[in-house]
Amino acid sequence: MPALVNYSGDDELYSGSSVYSMDSSLLRSIGSHLDMYCPPSKRARISFPFASSGDMFEEERKPSIEVLPDECLFEIFRRLPGGQARSASACVSKHWLTLLSSVRNSEICKNVSKVNQSLNDVDMVSCEEGLAMECDGYLTRSLEGKKATDIRLAAIAVGAASRGGLGKLSIRGTNPVCGVTNNGLSAIAHGCPSLRVLSLWNVPYVGDEGILEIAKECHLLEKLDLCQCPSISNKGLIAIAENSPNLSALTIESCRNIGNESLQAIGRCCPKLQSITIKDCPHIGDQGVASLVSSTSSSLTKVKLQGLSLADFSLAVIGHYGKVLTSLILSGLQNVTEKGFWVMGNAQGLEKLATLSITSCRGTTDVSLEAIGKGCRNLKQMCLHKCCFVSDSGLIAFAKAAGSLESLQLEECNRITQSGILGALSNCGSKVKSLALVKCMGIKDLDLETPFLSPCESLRSLSIRSCPGFGSDSLALVGNLCPQLQHLDLSGLCGITNSGLLPLVERFDSGLVKVNLTGCLNLTDKVVSALAQLHGRTLEVLNLDGCIKVTDASLVALADHCLVLRDLDVSKCSITDTGIAALSGGEQLNLQVLSISGCSKVSNKSMPYLRKLGRTLVGLNLQQCNSIKTATVDLLVESLWRCDILS
Repeated sequence: MPALVNYSGDDELYSGSSVYSMDSSLLRSIGSHLDMYCPPSKRARISFPFASSGDMFEEERKPSIEVLPDECLFEIFRRLPGGQARSASACVSKHWLTLLSSVRNSEICKNVSKVNQSLNDVDMVSCEEGLAMECDGYLTRSLEGKKATDIRLAAIAVGAASRGGLGKLSIRGTNPVCGVTNNGLSAIAHGCPSLRVLSLWNVPYVGDEGILEIAKECHLLEKLDLCQCPSISNKGLIAIAENSPNLSALTIESCRNIGNESLQAIGRCCPKLQSITIKDCPHIGDQGVASLVSSTSSSLTKVKLQGLSLADFSLAVIGHYGKVLTSLILSGLQNVTEKGFWVMGNAQGLEKLATLSITSCRGTTDVSLEAIGKGCRNLKQMCLHKCCFVSDSGLIAFAKAAGSLESLQLEECNRITQSGILGALSNCGSKVKSLALVKCMGIKDLDLETPFLSPCESLRSLSIRSCPGFGSDSLALVGNLCPQLQHLDLSGLCGITNSGLLPLVERFDSGLVKVNLTGCLNLTDKVVSALAQLHGRTLEVLNLDGCIKVTDASLVALADHCLVLRDLDVSKCSITDTGIAALSGGEQLNLQVLSISGCSKVSNKSMPYLRKLGRTLVGLNLQQCNSIKTATVDLLVESLWRCDILS
């Protein structure tokens, strides 16, 4: 844009006053140094107020700065000497803020006049040093809901520009009246070319125009997250691909106008891409996914595909070209058959795959699961969720084949039974450390003759949650195979009794560290006392939430025997003030978190004991303790200032 204003006078700094309060002679003197182009126009209508006293008529004049066209203001703004001056000017009005945000970083005049430079040498040096420091500092801003507007984005762009520019921007939601549009995103692009991370969630008014500006100006972009952006299409994402060679992570979720062409461009132009997440995009299919995976085979390490219309071909390409893949998540791929998963496993390309999660995929069967176990030799973590066609035989075959497996999680796999769990534990490799079963309805107590099974000495964590058929008999069988457990989670198992859990507690050799017995209604003080006596030297976390038969006797045992217990939850247990008193008397007990929520028998009498416990507590839950008055809670809050108290 040609310069419209040429200033040739001396620079003077006027502090403490505004342009509106300047003397008219001063304005005329400034005007003598300005060469301005003023097109001919009609004479302005001047109103002459009637003065009965005979006063002279006066002409009301607006300050001259207000009548300058935007082109002149633009040229003035881009010549301002530093970020402080630009920020101050942006505070004058929304109009000035909008104009300042339209000035690209590349359009700001770096070489000011000699007079300005001599007056502001110190300021200019400090600004440059701050700029370098902020570039290394990675400035971050986040806007959510009603705060997400174009005006805020413009203010961020102008303010951040003087501190090295914005490094990360997150916009979640938008103001329903004056929400984020292409104008706001363009302001960020103009003022923050150093942007590296951009996250847009549920911004329906941002389209290709704003994304094109980001692509044009922000060439350092490394991570892009687009969620529920219906106005962004292939045009915008292709521009990002062509102008962002450093792009390493891309997430596309619920963007109905983004299709295969975008993924092809990403694969072709982004050689550093390491992570890709695609979810619920109806126009993305085999052509885009296969092209992306095959083009980035030397860099792509993480892939998540969910709710897409993919066929067997995509999984075959992943199995062949995923040579550096370490994490793969597949969810809701209803069109992929057993053949697709079988080929993915037998392609022998997933040599470095360490984590695999499969959810609601009908093609996951016994045959395909065994093929995955054989083909993924370095697989360490496996999660199967809602895989309704996987049975005991497939699980056992997978356990035998996956020699490097360390963690196995089964959730809502209802064809898995007690036999499958026992067989998997007995046949898994020597590296398995964790087993989790969640809502597996097929597991039930069965009176079956089980052959001799070798124990799993490496297992350290066992989690069986919300499996209603899993009772004391199943627990005893599993316990025989896991002598070295340290973490035990049996939450939601209403059928567990003392007779089933006690032999298990007595059999563990290494000492339990974390125990979760939430909702085990039939357990009593006998089990808790055994835990305290046998594992008191190692037990750190104990959750007894909802164990209604646990009383003060358990707290006495814990206070006497537990040396390192730091987190205790006895919510909704049958404890009283006596139990709290016994707990506070534990000489070696150093609790950090205590929850007695819903313990209606704990009253104000426990206040001195809670205060004593509060010497080490950082968290105390007193919710629904109806016998403790509000005044008592207030006193505790005042005295235990280090502790976060919920009431």
